[in-house]
Amino acid sequence: MIAPPPPPPASGRGDVNAAIAAAAARFAFSATPRLDAELLMAHALGVERNAILLDPTRYAVPASFAALVERRLRHEPIAYITGTRGFWSIDLAVGPGALVPRADSETLLIAAQAHFAGRAPGTVLDLGTGPGTLLLAALDEWPAQGLGVDFSSQALAYARTNAATLGMTDRARFIRGSWASAIAGQFDLILANPPYIATDEQLPAEVHDHEPHAALFAGRDGLDDYRILARQLPALIAPGGAAVIEIGSTQAEPVTALLAAQGLHVALHHDYGNNARALVATKVLTPCTAP
Repeated sequence: MIAPPPPPPASGRGDVNAAIAAAAARFAFSATPRLDAELLMAHALGVERNAILLDPTRYAVPASFAALVERRLRHEPIAYITGTRGFWSIDLAVGPGALVPRADSETLLIAAQAHFAGRAPGTVLDLGTGPGTLLLAALDEWPAQGLGVDFSSQALAYARTNAATLGMTDRARFIRGSWASAIAGQFDLILANPPYIATDEQLPAEVHDHEPHAALFAGRDGLDDYRILARQLPALIAPGGAAVIEIGSTQAEPVTALLAAQGLHVALHHDYGNNARALVATKVLTPCTAP
């Protein structure tokens, strides 16, 4: 009989489940304390989270776990500690200077799927791309060519790294710019997750104290960047194309009004929690006038 393989080497002693439970008890400020502790343990061990869920007794608590817990206790985002965040069908490298991808933003990809209904956009523009979140997810969904724009050099460094890791450097290009001010031409799919938090709005410490404010705050009413985008989008949308824009859960009406004032038709999509989350803007079709 062949003996089973020995467990992987691990430094430190102690029960992994107990260490996870103890850490989770200290993460009362988090909406997902147990998940946070499991992700940190998996990162410390260098294994997938599923591995410790399936057989936690296979591992010993590594010495590095305590330091990760202390970082989380300072409200540092889990994605910054582990250096990665899953989004849609891809994993993205993230860190200070880049907005952490949120599951709610996947609503934009779902809305884009519905608009194109089985056909593929040939070109994709991601305005405010951050670490390449929406653009690279779209390029993983469709065999398109893409352009990502962001004003942050830090965020663009993550975006280029992510494109290389995903094998998309031949299809994804990134430039530094302020929204579409330096963009010419039209695109089948335009994606945008602009800042939409009002400057006096209170945010959790892990967001306010760690993530880039330029990617979060947008004036006293949270609409400053939508005012810019609404003016730029009509010239960028290709025939049959669409701009899909993320909004705050209370912003559907004012942002729709801004887009409609530029002659765009607007449809609303809701996120996984049934909150208003994405607007799909298309050009209004005008009937041809017979000569």
